[in-house]
Amino acid sequence: MRVFKDLNHLPPFRNAVVTIGSFDGVHIGHQHILQKVISLAESIDGESVVIVFHPHPRLVVYPKDDSMKLITTTDEKVQLLHRYGIDNVVVVPFTIEFSQLSADEYIQKFLVGKFHPRYIVIGFDHRFGLNRQGDINYLKWYGAEYGYSVVEIPKQEVEDITVSSTKVRRALEAGDMGAARRLLGHYFPLSGTVAHGNKIGSGIGFPTANLETGEKHKLVPPPGIYAAWVYHDKERYGGMLYIGDRPTLRQFRNRTIETNIFGFEKNIYGEQLQLELVERIRDDRQFDGLEALKKQLEKDRSQAHQILQSSPDPGWEKKMSRFPRAAIVILNFNGRAYLEQFLPGVLASTYPNCEVVVADNGSTDGSLAFLAEHFPEVRRIDLRGNHGYAQGYNLALRHVDAPYYILLNSDVEVTPGWIEPVIELMERDPAVGACQPKILAYHNRPYFEYAGACGGWIDALGYPLCRGRIFAITEKDEGQYDKKEEIFWATGAAFFVRSKLFQGLEGFDPDYFAHSEEIDLCWRMKRAGYKVMVQPGSVVYHVGGGTLSYHTPRKVYLNFRNSLYTLLKNEKPIRLAWILPLRLLLDGLAALLFLSQGKFSHIRSIVRAHWAFFPHFRHTLRKRRRVVELVRQHSIGPAREQEGRYRGSIVWSYFARRRHFFKNL
Repeated sequence: MRVFKDLNHLPPFRNAVVTIGSFDGVHIGHQHILQKVISLAESIDGESVVIVFHPHPRLVVYPKDDSMKLITTTDEKVQLLHRYGIDNVVVVPFTIEFSQLSADEYIQKFLVGKFHPRYIVIGFDHRFGLNRQGDINYLKWYGAEYGYSVVEIPKQEVEDITVSSTKVRRALEAGDMGAARRLLGHYFPLSGTVAHGNKIGSGIGFPTANLETGEKHKLVPPPGIYAAWVYHDKERYGGMLYIGDRPTLRQFRNRTIETNIFGFEKNIYGEQLQLELVERIRDDRQFDGLEALKKQLEKDRSQAHQILQSSPDPGWEKKMSRFPRAAIVILNFNGRAYLEQFLPGVLASTYPNCEVVVADNGSTDGSLAFLAEHFPEVRRIDLRGNHGYAQGYNLALRHVDAPYYILLNSDVEVTPGWIEPVIELMERDPAVGACQPKILAYHNRPYFEYAGACGGWIDALGYPLCRGRIFAITEKDEGQYDKKEEIFWATGAAFFVRSKLFQGLEGFDPDYFAHSEEIDLCWRMKRAGYKVMVQPGSVVYHVGGGTLSYHTPRKVYLNFRNSLYTLLKNEKPIRLAWILPLRLLLDGLAALLFLSQGKFSHIRSIVRAHWAFFPHFRHTLRKRRRVVELVRQHSIGPAREQEGRYRGSIVWSYFARRRHFFKNL
């Protein structure tokens, strides 16, 4: 790549395809534009040319404005443009004189006179020239005269770029380097010149290189310790970065940026270092003297080593720079209060390539009008009636186009970066058909939530259980299930699924109305050789029972009936012959348990469930034959029905053996 900083000494560019912008951060939104420019240049045997300005025009036009924070300095930006395959970068000195060019002069003297472009790739809202009088139509009008074409970047794409930049800054200001990396498509860069410090680190066995960034508008993450890659003289080293005002050393209370480079002993004062911040390890804090600080730094260094060893390789970063599109679809029924409470968090999700859709299932609480007034950016689908969870989603998803569906209950609070770990897992392994995050209880946050906990299993008789929840007993989350693992079923509260697989297996069974439909669908996936996974690296908090309480007679009816449907549709015939009679007996025992608790309406629900199931036996058998055909059509390998299945009876283990926690099974 060639870099030019003097407009008076530019070479003639061959069939130049030019784009102009700040490209701050060179994040994944920018990378889409760069790829367009590169592809267009290749198609005409031309050269890609990116024009950036230094300093940033806003700093010249508004010199007293100190609020601007840049994700990348100009040098960092140039290095990233080189990484993403641009042929030429022209850094234009932005001065007051340059800002006074009229729109005509900008086109004639600058764009045409210096670059002679064949194509100009530009956003629909790009403005230029004195008083911002020039726009994309102005460029197009001159194109006929000067022999160039204008390729417009659509409004949605430009707006996505703006949103992504805001999200990157927000993630960096929060110290969330993982979220920043996923939005940038690369690690956050921090570079500068090595300066002399106070030599305190050397005295306690942690020599550091003090970094002077030289750019007061460069965004610096919050104080703390970070794991980082350090580049010097084309070599990469592991390192531990400190940002802060050294509260333990009260005589040196000034902000410093310094890095301890692992296995490095060179004298590099006055030289340049480039850092890539991988992960924030901890906050900055005060210790009781240097000895206590040294002990903590030893722990930090060990943790930094572990983080760097497990950090994604550059090839994977490049692959994930194009995030597949995902659609978050919320099925709403009279959940206006939940939408008001939780939808802003969903819209703040850091995943850069997703759409948020609310499908309304015949609400009578004014949900649709509320959304139109307060969240106009959210796409609304009016289903004109309550079709239940199963058919409601089937109908809604016919109108959604994305490789990944994320089915999310309206009463779920999401956390920063909740989407990325799941999509990354599914992108890495095409055999993963569905996945769920860790589900914690909104009102009892240290504990798992009933609906899904940390991944669903079933037992030998088809009774569902979860990692972290058996029957009504939920465990405290102490990291005991933090390993991503294959499960049997993923909860519908936060259900990630490949759209082609969902549609290919004909979605949820509408006869279920609600509850257990996700178990039935996951069973079909597993029969076709797909994996169902839990990714505990993603966490959400679920209120639970937002539409239908867990312990109502209606819920009991649906659970008992739909569990029998699922068995008859999916279980092997030789096992059904003894499981169904045994289930009939165990359901009778459940009725006796409810009798002892005085829950007579629950007993009626069990009876109703069997009255609904057995008269529809032949109808369900016909669906069973249809499932066999669907599984055959979409099979990718041997069935995986034994993964995530407890081979014993959870009823026996729970009531007779008193095993109330999954970890004790």
